[in-house]
Amino acid sequence: MKGKLTAYLAAMTTITLWGLSYIWADRLLALGIPVEFFVPARSLAAGILLFCINKIARKSMRIKGKDWPKFLMLALCMPFIYFIAETYGLKLTESPTITALVVATNPLFAMMVGLFIFKEKFSAVNVVGVFVTLAGLWLVTWTRSSTGTYFVWGILILFIAVISEVSQIAFTKSLTDSYAPSVIVMYQFLFGAVFFIPLFVTKGIKSFEPGLYLSWSVIYPTLALALLCSATAFTTWAYAIKHLGVAHTSVFLALSPLMTALAAFLFGEERLSGMQWLGLAVGMIGIYLTQIVITTKNNNDTQRTLRNIPAEGSSAGEAGVDRPGTQA
Repeated sequence: MKGKLTAYLAAMTTITLWGLSYIWADRLLALGIPVEFFVPARSLAAGILLFCINKIARKSMRIKGKDWPKFLMLALCMPFIYFIAETYGLKLTESPTITALVVATNPLFAMMVGLFIFKEKFSAVNVVGVFVTLAGLWLVTWTRSSTGTYFVWGILILFIAVISEVSQIAFTKSLTDSYAPSVIVMYQFLFGAVFFIPLFVTKGIKSFEPGLYLSWSVIYPTLALALLCSATAFTTWAYAIKHLGVAHTSVFLALSPLMTALAAFLFGEERLSGMQWLGLAVGMIGIYLTQIVITTKNNNDTQRTLRNIPAEGSSAGEAGVDRPGTQA
C-alpha cells in the first residue's frame, strides 16, 4: 500500500509542477525571452543539479553500451522534439485551447503502447476513465477561439509532439529496471541540452541583452522551471512510470492543463467559471476510473479495487504488469 500511494503521489507531484510550468514559461515569453534560450538553459541546469545529487548519493551513473541508443532517443524525443513541435504547433494553429486539447490526447496513444508493447492490463472501466478525463479537460479549456492560416499544418506538428512524448514515456519505462529515476532524467536533460546547442547559438542568444537576460525576472522563472518542473518533476514521473506502468501513468497527463487552470486561479492570474470547476471535478473522477481494476472472486462476486502495483524488485508479469528490463 505504501509503494502504491507513493507512486500516485509522485504522479500528482509531477502533474502539479508541470501545470505550474506554463505560468513560469508564460512570464518568460511575455518578457520576450525566446524558447530557444530558456528551454536549453532549463535543461542544462536540471542536468547539472541531478548530476550533483547523484554524485552525493553515490548512485551508479555508468551507461551500459546497449542502452546508449535508448538514452539518446529519450533526450531527442523530450525535451528536443517535443518542445519544438509544441511551440511551432501553437504558433501555426494560433489557438492555445486547441493546442492543449491535441496534446492531451497523449493518454490514448500511451494506453495503446502500454497494452501492445508492455502488455499492461487496461480494463473497459479504465478506457471509460480516459474519455471522462478528456471530457473534463474539454470543459476547462473550451473557449471560442480563432485559428491560424496554417491550422492543419499546426495540428499535424502537434501530433508529432504527442508521438514524441509517448515515445519518451516508453523509453523511460525500458530503462527504469536498470537505472535510478534521477540518473535517467539527468542524462535526458544533459543530452537534451546538447541537442539544443545549434538552436541556442543561432536563435537563443541572437538578441541577448545582459540587462534583461541576467535579471532576476528571468533567472527566477528559469530556475523554477529547471529545479522544479524538470529535475524534480521528471524524476517523480520516472518513478511513477516504473511502478504504475505506461498506460496508467500517462492518463495523469490529461490533468496538466486542468492543474494549470487551477494554479492560474490560485495565483490570481485567471478566474474560473462554473463550467471550468465542473471540468476539474470531472477530470479527477476520470483519473480515478483509469486506476481501477475489476477482479472476479471464485464466488462470482465482482469487486473494484485500486490497481495492484508490483513491489520493488518483483518479477515481470506480477499484478498484471510486465516489467521489461522505461522518459521522464
